[in-house]
Amino acid sequence: MEQEEIIQTINTDLAIALPNTMSNDELIIALSGYINHLIQTDFQKLVALLYRIDVHEEKLKHLLIDHPNEDAGKIIAELILERTQQKINFKTQFLSKSFPDDDEEKW
Repeated sequence: MEQEEIIQTINTDLAIALPNTMSNDELIIALSGYINHLIQTDFQKLVALLYRIDVHEEKLKHLLIDHPNEDAGKIIAELILERTQQKINFKTQFLSKSFPDDDEEKW
């Protein structure tokens, strides 16, 4: 279920339509292809997506500098995946703490 939620979130955030039944490796390959396409054809859209997803800019810069021979699309895809996972974990943690199972109102 968690992988499906990650894919659904990425589909929403990036306005794409990846299948819900992909392995992590397949997801990185698909995302890196999409990101490489954006790097070549619509870099401003990529920057806007990274901003909206809230990928840490300094971390991205350092990874790109430290790994100049690696596929930039793959590096960015992994960061998007990492950030999406963080958001889902935070949301799950927040919801479990905010809404106890008992029926008593907590005002």
